[in-house]
Amino acid sequence: MILLRAPQIGLLAHDTPGSFAALMDLYERNYINLRRLLPIMPPASTVRISRVVGGLDLHLRILERSRYTSDLTLTYQFRQDHGTVIAEPNLRIRIYHDARMAEVMAARLRHRAAFIADFHPNHQADGTHLHARWRTNRFLFKWLAYCLRQGHRFTGQFTHSV
Repeated sequence: MILLRAPQIGLLAHDTPGSFAALMDLYERNYINLRRLLPIMPPASTVRISRVVGGLDLHLRILERSRYTSDLTLTYQFRQDHGTVIAEPNLRIRIYHDARMAEVMAARLRHRAAFIADFHPNHQADGTHLHARWRTNRFLFKWLAYCLRQGHRFTGQFTHSV
């Protein structure tokens, strides 16, 4: 076997930040954590709030639901002094039920668009697009773990928005 570069001790391909393998691993882990947070996938237009003692309210909205995919938003909401509401972080997530993966499609962090997934075939080939997707999905992974540790769960009766 010919090595073109020295192997990185302790790093497997799926652990390499920004790699395609790491991104696919994050998609799988995010799916698992989302299903722990949301064991039963509700119908489209469902709005739900998870409340835990000592934590922020976690807001869920199911945007679309089909046999193979579901799109949802997950966020905290902060009411400002003048009455407006800021949703932050505000993540749009697509769940692939058949592949058992979940990916961030769009994210708004710190009041600005931090990442918008672009499936256009002419996206940058230098790896920055892949790395941006990895960073955003890594954020989702860490945030979901935090929410689960706090005790957040979306269970019970679901309410529908009009």
